[in-house]
Amino acid sequence: MLTREWPPDIYGGAGVHVEHPAAQLRRKIDVDVHCFGEPRDDAYAHPVPAGLADANAAIGTLGVDLEMVAATGTVDLLHSHTWYANFAGHLGALLHGVPHVVTAHSLEPLRPWKAEQLAGGYRVSSWVERTAYESAARIIAVSHGMRADVLAAYPAVDPDRVVVVHNGIDTDVYRPDPATDVLTDLGLEPGERYVLFVGRITRQKGLVHLVNAARRFDDGVRLVLRASSPATAEIGAETAAAVDQLRAERGERSVLWVQEQVSRPRLVQLFTHALAFVCPSIYEPLGIVNLEAMACETAVVPSAVGGIPEAVVAGETGLLVPYDPDEPRAFEHAFADAVNALAADPARARTMGAQGRARAVGQFGWDAIADETIAVYRAALAV
Repeated sequence: MLTREWPPDIYGGAGVHVEHPAAQLRRKIDVDVHCFGEPRDDAYAHPVPAGLADANAAIGTLGVDLEMVAATGTVDLLHSHTWYANFAGHLGALLHGVPHVVTAHSLEPLRPWKAEQLAGGYRVSSWVERTAYESAARIIAVSHGMRADVLAAYPAVDPDRVVVVHNGIDTDVYRPDPATDVLTDLGLEPGERYVLFVGRITRQKGLVHLVNAARRFDDGVRLVLRASSPATAEIGAETAAAVDQLRAERGERSVLWVQEQVSRPRLVQLFTHALAFVCPSIYEPLGIVNLEAMACETAVVPSAVGGIPEAVVAGETGLLVPYDPDEPRAFEHAFADAVNALAADPARARTMGAQGRARAVGQFGWDAIADETIAVYRAALAV
């Protein structure tokens, strides 16, 4: 398993996806994990080579990948996650003569805003991803929407090599927590109505759209943001400006912005007591964070993009909001309307939360996903 993220360095859905299936897979087959960063007890970690420390971030990534290639000469199969590790999988397959399986969490052609973050490195990451996908023995798409995106972005890929294995959720970890100590620590009052956002500050997550929408929330509905790590200084400044404008119009208590990291147990409590979890992404292969919220019996209000409609049942586990990149204000207004609809009918929100928990438990367990992944490995080894 080749990945940039591995505990304790988990910052996105791809990292969550790698962590949990790997644990299940290790109960069934022998799995070595190679990750970026400092030494771990449960994985082989590879820091950026010293000579590349000051290079473009994409070049540093390739340096780590080469270290991974050199360290994986005895495995039967390589499975890489995101472009950060795709190069290691591709070269390792060539060098060691083993199959390479890729999991498609997102696609570089559908994230052009990354050019802000990587500059010329975005052209490098795009080349790496295309090369790996077109050569992989199998590509695992985390949703049917993601599979369609892969085939549209990379028409040279054989459709028979692209299979769907959904992201999952650990419903023993993500489950309702009736305690309220975390809310008190953060300054939330007992019974206060709030909607929660959890994610990185990137173009993809649509955070500025959400903050703009919050200017139209009903009185008494507070926005809680657990958002940090801006991808660029520009998006960080835009987010801060939007929050300042929200506070100027609706008061300081209209938004609570938690910028420090929050442990998983504390996050579960925030999920549990939210009126709704909000996910305004403009691009999302599946949106695993929606499943985390659903598992905590919380209604969700996400944008209807990518694979999100495969996780969230419209009108049953949440309210889906259509997104049109040419109509951002209409999207923001519709998002506010969806939040206000649940605020006006808390019983409906509670029902959606209960149905969401049942769906997360019944259809997105990691054990079944591990079995599906092993089936993909067997098919790749049989080629």
